[in-house]
Amino acid sequence: MSYLRNILYLLAFLVLSPWLVYKAVTTRKYRRGFFRKWLGDVRHPLLLSPEKRTGPCVWFHGVSLGEIHVLKQLVPFCRKQHPEWHVVVSTTTDAGFDEANKLFPDLPVVFWPFDFTWSVKRALNTIRPDLLVLTESEIWPNVLRIASSRGVKLALVNGRMSPRSAKRYRKIRWLVQGLFKSFDACGVQTPEYAEHWRSLGARNVVVTGNIKYDGANLDRGNDKTQAMRHWLVLADDSLVLVAGSTQAPEEQICLEIYRKAKAIHPNLRFIVVPRQKERFKEVAALLEASGLPFDRRSRRSEPMTDDRILLVDTFGELSAIWGLADVAFVGGSLDGKRGGQNMIEPAAYGCAVVFGPHTWNFKETVARLLAANGAIRVENAEQLEAVALRLFGDMSERKRLGDAGQAFVRTQQGATRKTLAMLASLLESASGGMPSLSGATP
Repeated sequence: MSYLRNILYLLAFLVLSPWLVYKAVTTRKYRRGFFRKWLGDVRHPLLLSPEKRTGPCVWFHGVSLGEIHVLKQLVPFCRKQHPEWHVVVSTTTDAGFDEANKLFPDLPVVFWPFDFTWSVKRALNTIRPDLLVLTESEIWPNVLRIASSRGVKLALVNGRMSPRSAKRYRKIRWLVQGLFKSFDACGVQTPEYAEHWRSLGARNVVVTGNIKYDGANLDRGNDKTQAMRHWLVLADDSLVLVAGSTQAPEEQICLEIYRKAKAIHPNLRFIVVPRQKERFKEVAALLEASGLPFDRRSRRSEPMTDDRILLVDTFGELSAIWGLADVAFVGGSLDGKRGGQNMIEPAAYGCAVVFGPHTWNFKETVARLLAANGAIRVENAEQLEAVALRLFGDMSERKRLGDAGQAFVRTQQGATRKTLAMLASLLESASGGMPSLSGATP
């Protein structure tokens, strides 16, 4: 079966190759680390050989930026509680790789191998993990099969599965059931997600909660947010609209709202943070065409002494920037394609949080945040404009929303500790017969 998968992967690669080449040339996407992923080359100067390790090797993987931010909370906590663990971190995307290196400079950070048998086997032979931890919703058939066959413990953390994905998997349950059974333990965010994973054959499914709540900063006075406030030269009476993790056409919608609101509230500032790197130029062109003055974060080092729009075309700063917002629009929620982005961070800061109707990636969070009166959901661009203009003019409503959202986030924290207990239990269950893999062969 694994070799059949190789053939299917190769056929898919051949079919997609013209598009991949085009994207690689025009956006530089998919180029970085390509051959390392293809060959399963995960060598790293900080990677210890099995004979030099004093404890088990735990390999954490997060596909991209969002998953790396989950590991941002989990990995340091694991290391603090279990300093004997030898930890390796991997990711797939350029943004994830850069962020992981920034967060974990003293750990081996490598690219995740493509799911070909030769790539997977070589990576496993090099790292030789005792425990492999996947994040949120990852199913890699060859990785799961080969790692499981070698006795590597497999865990899922912060697991989620939308109703749409669960429905698709159930249609081919006969094909994927064995993959879900490969996991030795699954820590998931909600009871609904737990039911989805169990229905597909997953074992030892535990509701641990959402780790992203633990990583949310409740303090607007943190150093990074304050540094950004000083760089923007924000006055005490400034009113700030942040549109974060946006997709087309959300930047255009928010720009028009800002244009109208600015005439009523001269102290209004607008910060827009697109979700994807490849759209930075597109959004810059949109702002240029609007005729409104703006600056790109990547091209300005000196503080902003006027009230220009700020386009944040860098990574890793949105978390701090949410702490500046009076009104926070969470993107990926109006386009109907993305299923929403993380609204936990702005809620934790006490922002007046607003998002669109398409938030299936955060279904449980949205339901509970709305029930707590800690956010507002709008159905379309017209409603977003009406709500934003109302909030700009009503400080008491902004405060009520912000206080309720922040209080809700406080009540949800604790998932990191539960997740660590699950992982430690897996390693303890393997003690005495813990797989060293030192004799594994390709």
